[in-house]
Amino acid sequence: MLRKNCMGDRAVALEYLSDPAVDFGEQFPTVNYEDPNLNIALPVFSIHGNHDDPSGDGNLSALDVLGTSGLVNYFGRQAEVDNIRVSPVLLRKGRTHLALYGLGNVRDERLHRTMARKHLTMCQPAEDTGKWFNLMVLHQNRVAHGPKSHIPEHFLSSFLDLVVWGHEHQCQVDPEYNHQKTFYVSQPGSSVATALSAGEAEAKHVALLRIHRRNFCLDKIRLKNVRPFVIEDVVLAAVPALSPQSTEGEIIEHLRQRVEAMIARAQREYQAQLEHGDPHVAPALGAQPKPLVRVRVEYSGGFESFHPQRFGLLFADRVANPRDIVYFYRKPRAASQGSQRTGSAVTQETQESRASVPAPVEAMHVESLIS
Repeated sequence: MLRKNCMGDRAVALEYLSDPAVDFGEQFPTVNYEDPNLNIALPVFSIHGNHDDPSGDGNLSALDVLGTSGLVNYFGRQAEVDNIRVSPVLLRKGRTHLALYGLGNVRDERLHRTMARKHLTMCQPAEDTGKWFNLMVLHQNRVAHGPKSHIPEHFLSSFLDLVVWGHEHQCQVDPEYNHQKTFYVSQPGSSVATALSAGEAEAKHVALLRIHRRNFCLDKIRLKNVRPFVIEDVVLAAVPALSPQSTEGEIIEHLRQRVEAMIARAQREYQAQLEHGDPHVAPALGAQPKPLVRVRVEYSGGFESFHPQRFGLLFADRVANPRDIVYFYRKPRAASQGSQRTGSAVTQETQESRASVPAPVEAMHVESLIS
């Protein structure tokens, strides 16, 4: 795909101004469109993510293959993660100067510690700093999954104009202004749904970024060939027609009707996708592909669950994920309330049992112990 779409005789209007040894290391002598042995019409600049991070003997990434072959300009790679120095790729087109900063994926906990200790240096152009549009791309957790398992936006430098945030799958491509650091953040998200979660059900977009001097505009482009995905929550205790005494058949019938409505909704959303997508792109998924459907069912309050895969047989030929349409979960009960109701003997037993349970392994990291 890169060879087919990026090679050609069309001239590249971008003037490359920085040092290729700093930007690309030893893998390629210069930016690929200035190599006399290649005909590049559309240059691609890429950092690595968490699924293609450098590892193993030689600390190589899949992008090293693409970079060495000249198909992409692989930048943002760091020799060490405890002391990081980020130098920009400098590009000029007419009177617009672009400083492109890249930081390939680093384990969030380690990068969080490195940035908290001020061991990450962002290098700016030595001359005419104010005329450069500063764009940064990175691939890290943006949402906090723990105290140090993400990168807070305020860790980034305030001289940046725009941050393109990878890794997170939810599409939030519209620029969001960070008032504390005075830059914008765009999170394009994944191009397809890779998990049956609420964030993946958002409409998928890519963006065309236009830069003129220190100003930018971002055009959203609706992706056309995305399998429709609908997710909903059902609380059985909140359904008037159901009670803990309802039969399994009655519960199944209620959920069946919900899934039927969700399939119809998915069909409408797919038609909207075709209408708003690029007219030059062919609908590769056909007139009506099987949708992804997910129902998260809370069955607290005395309700009983049933076999999800057996329920999926009702829609085996109509949805793309019949084996896991339904996901059952219970609402966690507060331990303090249970202790108050059961008396002092049970309270003492609960405290003793808690003391015998070890802390989760996930809460303890080797880096923290060494530190």
